[in-house]
Amino acid sequence: MRLTNLDHVAGYEITEDLGLVRANVVRAKNVGKDIIAGLKNLVGGELREYTEMLSESREIAISRMEKKAEELGADAVVNVRFMTSSIAGGAAEIMAYGTAVRLRKMK
Repeated sequence: MRLTNLDHVAGYEITEDLGLVRANVVRAKNVGKDIIAGLKNLVGGELREYTEMLSESREIAISRMEKKAEELGADAVVNVRFMTSSIAGGAAEIMAYGTAVRLRKMK
């Protein structure tokens, strides 16, 4: 499965638009890590616990989006985008979305 944030895949032509595919995940860190992150927030610096949480969440959302595209028979997902929103203290939603397409190699 090819993923790109472009509207095309180099060397291929899009033969069929299979529609929007999207997937999301909502994750939260445990209370202990929330307390540590809260203390770091007071003194400044990177909140690594949240960086890790968001990175892991993006990977899960991408995997779920790819699965949905594969179920449609897609070869690729173009115009891939991400959206992040805060759900509650220490919890965030990540959504991955794009257009599932079928491809043909250009001659």
